[in-house]
Amino acid sequence: MFLMESGDKSDSIMVFAIVGVGGIGKTTLSKKVFNDEAIQDKFTTKIWLSVTQEFSEVELLQTAITSANGNLPGPGGWSQDKALLVPALANAIRDKKIFLVLDDMWGINEWTNLLKAPFSHSAPGSRVLITSRHEAIARGMKAVHPYHHVDKLEPEDAWSLLKKQVLTTEKTEPAVDMLKDIGLQIIEKCDGLPLAIKVMGGLLCQKDKERRDWEKVLHDSIWSVSRMPEELNHAIYLSYEDLSPCLKQCFLHFSLKPKRISFTHVQFVGMWIGEGFVHGDSDKFGELGNEYHKELILRNLIEPDPLYSSQTICHMHDVVRSFAQFLTRDEALVGHSGEILNSKLSLPKFLRFSVETKGGQSDEFEWRCLQEQKLLRSITIIGNFKIQSGDSLMSFSSLRTLHIESANFAALTESLYQLKHLRYLTLQNCNDINSLPEDIHKIKFLQHLGLEGCRSLVKLPDSIVKLEELRFLDLDDTCVNSMPRGFCALTNLRELYGFPAYVDGDWCSLEELGPLSHLVHLGLKGLENVAVTSSALKAMLVAKVHLTLMKLHCTNTLDNNRRVPSEKEQGIIEEVFDELYPPSCTENINIQGYFGHQLPRWMMSTATSPLKSLRFLTMHELVCCTQLPDGLCLLPCLELLAVDRAPAIKRLGPEFVQSPDHRHHPSSQMTTSFPRLHQMKLNALVQWEDWVWEEEVQAMPLLDELSIVRCNLRCIPPGLASHARALKKVYMSNIERLDSVENFGSVTELRLSHMPEMTRITNLPKLQNLEISFCSKIELLEQMPALRRLALNLGYSEKQLPLYLQAVKPSHFLLNCSRKVLTSMALGKSGSEWFKFSHIQHVEVYANDGGNEKKWHLLYTREPYKIDTNVVQDYSDE
Repeated sequence: MFLMESGDKSDSIMVFAIVGVGGIGKTTLSKKVFNDEAIQDKFTTKIWLSVTQEFSEVELLQTAITSANGNLPGPGGWSQDKALLVPALANAIRDKKIFLVLDDMWGINEWTNLLKAPFSHSAPGSRVLITSRHEAIARGMKAVHPYHHVDKLEPEDAWSLLKKQVLTTEKTEPAVDMLKDIGLQIIEKCDGLPLAIKVMGGLLCQKDKERRDWEKVLHDSIWSVSRMPEELNHAIYLSYEDLSPCLKQCFLHFSLKPKRISFTHVQFVGMWIGEGFVHGDSDKFGELGNEYHKELILRNLIEPDPLYSSQTICHMHDVVRSFAQFLTRDEALVGHSGEILNSKLSLPKFLRFSVETKGGQSDEFEWRCLQEQKLLRSITIIGNFKIQSGDSLMSFSSLRTLHIESANFAALTESLYQLKHLRYLTLQNCNDINSLPEDIHKIKFLQHLGLEGCRSLVKLPDSIVKLEELRFLDLDDTCVNSMPRGFCALTNLRELYGFPAYVDGDWCSLEELGPLSHLVHLGLKGLENVAVTSSALKAMLVAKVHLTLMKLHCTNTLDNNRRVPSEKEQGIIEEVFDELYPPSCTENINIQGYFGHQLPRWMMSTATSPLKSLRFLTMHELVCCTQLPDGLCLLPCLELLAVDRAPAIKRLGPEFVQSPDHRHHPSSQMTTSFPRLHQMKLNALVQWEDWVWEEEVQAMPLLDELSIVRCNLRCIPPGLASHARALKKVYMSNIERLDSVENFGSVTELRLSHMPEMTRITNLPKLQNLEISFCSKIELLEQMPALRRLALNLGYSEKQLPLYLQAVKPSHFLLNCSRKVLTSMALGKSGSEWFKFSHIQHVEVYANDGGNEKKWHLLYTREPYKIDTNVVQDYSDE
């Protein structure tokens, strides 16, 4: 596709196009191009914009600006004004060599009328790659001809893809290979479309590896159904028909969410339960809903977002979404335009309504129009809508789920009690709500109540304790700081977030948690308010045998008033946390704002009931803590350890990586410490100087990512380089005294920033990507034969290139420096810097002295020789 070829000096940006039918793999291919190392080496900045049919011009501009590391205009960067955003984008990309992907384009206006002008300020050689179903879009964009048409998969490639979806273990491979002839016939019916093949793989994965089962799929009559529009795929229909009735409803419901909005699987499961899609034991509705969600993923009908762990957020491919919305077209209305929705709402026939408004007054729909839909069972609204005097909820007697987000809804809360059948209620980021009505208990079937982000909400009504069916309550990011007495009556609660520790005389709200034996997730805040440890004991956390997630938060005293807690206060909070003993089934613990001198006893090696299931431990703002517990290294399942802002820790001693038993009895059976730890983040341990880990102590064999930021660490312990043999990514920043990084045999990516004493980086045989920013004392870079990319930020005070560049030979070198250095490099063979960089194949240099809006560049290629710059050669340093 010639993305890397000539045209660097052209004033216009070259556009390339990938075209093909839906589900053919256009986005997958463009992602591979976007993430290719050659693209990363060639371009300064990469920007990915999803330009769907429902795109927002403001959001496109904001995404482009942030992707280019630009500054969003307006107070706090919240401007929605295109007149400000367009020049801000132009400044963000000015004289940068840009690779822009416009994915899923349905028209050319977003380019010609919105993005083309600001992108004209990018550096020569910038490229645009578009994906579209229609060649007319490519022609309108004046894309380079020929366009890249994504071909349908060849039979053998299609079989490999299908087989990958079907195989569960290596042991099943021979049985699957015996079915190849039938598999190839099924593939032929999928017409070579990767999406259809993946969906069929998800279907066949649920079947036995027997010929009769596969033949049944092959000969299913659905392949000949003709009543669907031509563009809707029959393979998806066949997979849909294979779903159980409950799962069909969940699948169709998933397609109704506004496309650009992310819902968590918890919200989806809450809605599914509320609508009655989840059948079985009511005590296990949550587990069953989670299983439904996982099965939709296994069947490739929804796709996990890679940015989120544990498949928390999922999306639906456009082709699958179109299919599902086709099936629900007569009973569900999904949209994003106020005027169109107002007209469609004139006929009272819909059961489900879902809309995202874009914030402009003309775009809002009128609540009064929605009130005509008296059969509605589900309402989802993201963004504001028009409310007039007399509007209410009284029309929706059949409503089961109500999800309102980022809207003004306070005027309608007084009529909530009229929703007699409501099961699911989320009012998220509705900042005009300061209270809920006292008669909320009349919604007696309510199971899910989400109030996250309602920052004006200060109090819950006392009658909330009468909602006996309530299973989920989220008060995170609200100002609710007290709880009504009798909260313990809500024994059906499974998930409870933002529960405040509140004391009233001899009573403490934590006591209300004792009877809540079904809790699975629990988040507590304001724990500094607890003055009597017996109140914490009465919460009976250790007895909650289903509890897998705990959040234990105190208000951060240092941030609020810079006051250091007294010894008495430290002693009390230590005792309180000691009594909040997690059960052994807990998998995730988050501690924030803890100000005790030492962490809870249940983290120590002497703990009577070890946390044998703990996988994730994050601790933020440990104001007074002087050392990490000696029991962490013994946790058999710990995968992530993150410590953020622990200013009193000065040393990680031998107890951190080896329990006292093994240190004092070296003849005892040797065990590996931190046996499953994959990721460790240590941030803002500002007094930390020493890390003791002797070379003979085995620990962290699976660690693959390490981040250390803002500390005084003097040296890296020998045990880390010797035993963390899986370590791939290392990030270090603002480590004031560290002078070397060396002898890491497995590290492939190393990023160093603001390391004032760093002098040498050596013996990194597998290092491929090295980034160095503001490390002015480095003298030695050597023994890194696999290095492919070196990015160096010298700062504007440096007057020449470092000599160490001669010892490395990356394929690509990206440099940010002063204009003086760039000018010297631009002299080429006659300049004093030539011998330092001329051996490198590709060199990109940018200068932006003192934040001047004008920026200079130099682009150099060794073979074939080429050097291009816009710097003025007679420039002299003032």
